[in-house]
Amino acid sequence: MTGLRLDKWLWFARFARTRSLAARLCSEGAVAIGGAVIVKPGHPVRVGDVLTVRQGRMRREITVLALAARRGPPEEARRLYAEATPPVPLAAAAPSWVPLIEE
Repeated sequence: MTGLRLDKWLWFARFARTRSLAARLCSEGAVAIGGAVIVKPGHPVRVGDVLTVRQGRMRREITVLALAARRGPPEEARRLYAEATPPVPLAAAAPSWVPLIEE
């Protein structure tokens, strides 16, 4: 298998409860592959891709380690990706606001 639909992979890896929610994550622009925002759920995911996934108030950067053929138990899903750093709160990811004119 050389690639898998992004929405299927997100569902198999348990980043979304249902495949339709995984597709909605994609169409809302909450997923980026290699820094490029992906809006099509059918975009292929390959082993080695670096995904940035926005989940609620957290941003996660993960590396795809494997492609699955089914949605398995959580232990199996955790083997599909590696997370180099812990999830980052979105407020910490954005620079703090600095006024242009100080009084």
